[in-house]
Amino acid sequence: MGIDLLYFAWVRERMGRGGEVVTPPAEVTSVAALVDWLAARDATSAEALADRGRLRAAVDQAFVAMDASIVGAREVALFPPVTGG
Repeated sequence: MGIDLLYFAWVRERMGRGGEVVTPPAEVTSVAALVDWLAARDATSAEALADRGRLRAAVDQAFVAMDASIVGAREVALFPPVTGG
C-alpha cells in the first residue's frame, strides 16, 4: 500500500509537483529515512530535499519530528517552517 506524499511551498516548487504516491522499501520507517530515500531517486529530488534542516513534516495531518515513524502512515506532508501572521 502506498503513502500519499504532499509537498507545499518551495518544496512543491522544487519537486515540480504537489504530491505523489510512493511505496518505500520496508527499511524506510521514519520521516528522515523517507526523505533520504526520496532524495536518492533522482537529481531533482536530491536538490529539492538537500537542506534537511529547513524541512518540516506531518504524518497523517499531525506535525512530527523528522525521526517520527511512518509505519502505517497513509499521508506524509513535507513543507518549510510555518510562520504565523
